[in-house]
Amino acid sequence: MTMEAPVQIAPARFVTIKLAASITGLTVKAIERKIARGVWLLGKHYKKADGGIFIDMKEIEQWVAKATA
Repeated sequence: MTMEAPVQIAPARFVTIKLAASITGLTVKAIERKIARGVWLLGKHYKKADGGIFIDMKEIEQWVAKATA
């Protein structure tokens, strides 16, 4: 019997707010507030496309890494 290798799935760089919330542990509301307050910037932390908002996970990781306690 041949066993197939397990499939690993990595999320895309740009994800919906809902998926970004699941990945980061933030709530959808918290992400929406960061966008509304200008903490996360259009063109840097998120993009608008196809009628939706897509979070740039690479930029969010960098944003967290630069955060001070």
